[in-house]
Amino acid sequence: MIAMKQCWVGAILLCSLLAVRLEAQTSARDGSLQNRVVHSDPSKYRSASKVHGGAGTLSYTGLLGPQDFNVNLIFLHRGVLQPKSGIGHHFHNQMEEMFVIFDNKAQFTIDGRTSELTGPAGAPCRLGSSHGIYNPTDTPTQWMNIAVGSVRGRYDAFDLGDDRVGVLLDAKPIFMNMKLDKSLLKPVAAMHGGKGTVRYRRALGPEVFRSNWGYVDHVAIPSAGSLGYHRHDLQEEIYYVIAGKGRVVLNGETAEIAAGDAVPVRLREAHAFENVAPEDLELMVIGIALEKGKFDATDVSLGAGKP
Repeated sequence: MIAMKQCWVGAILLCSLLAVRLEAQTSARDGSLQNRVVHSDPSKYRSASKVHGGAGTLSYTGLLGPQDFNVNLIFLHRGVLQPKSGIGHHFHNQMEEMFVIFDNKAQFTIDGRTSELTGPAGAPCRLGSSHGIYNPTDTPTQWMNIAVGSVRGRYDAFDLGDDRVGVLLDAKPIFMNMKLDKSLLKPVAAMHGGKGTVRYRRALGPEVFRSNWGYVDHVAIPSAGSLGYHRHDLQEEIYYVIAGKGRVVLNGETAEIAAGDAVPVRLREAHAFENVAPEDLELMVIGIALEKGKFDATDVSLGAGKP
């Protein structure tokens, strides 16, 4: 009982400290688009041990928080699961969360059943379900954590005191999961009026989630291609750069982006993405609605500037 209480208190303190850092980071990002683009900087990662009663340590930083959006995003974390380390088995009853790995392997647990996934991959944990993750390998695993609340800014957790080390593995996962596999993408010509043919796939749709979390899209923009200028009146988005280099145009302002960057796009902000490198500009797009199940997209002339 004492151990479980210590884990719970540690998790709350961790989130409180993260909220303070996110507020300071958000203040620094106010203003130009260049300041709003958030960079994943491993030199700024903080180490945390026994997270939710898990094994070993993880290193992470908060990229985005509720201060950056009108919708109910709680946080976007980016970090590393160290070897033989993970996040212990726990519940969220007022928020949905998804662990994503970009390389290596990890053992994902959803509702007490565990399977090993090979990155890039992820598994959503819906309201009222339990989850955990463990890196059983001898090398670090690149990791991301996304959380969306049913109540704005409200974080909750109930720890089970279970580090998931040495548990029985199912040969195939019996829980929902996604693969960020470029071979699964389908060609879309002139998407939102953009240049060339991008490759696109909706990896997770609104039927997966119980909260206002709407979708996770996977997009690959070829060299000299673009995702055209468009806006959303009903949802906000996060564009995370998985690989490549490019430019984002937001309300007529332009900024350079590269692998590890996250771009918050708020309501009615017209935006476009262009690839300026020989390799694909690969994006993961997280969409969160103001009202569950309601989404839109309106293409905008780039020459029109701010919509």
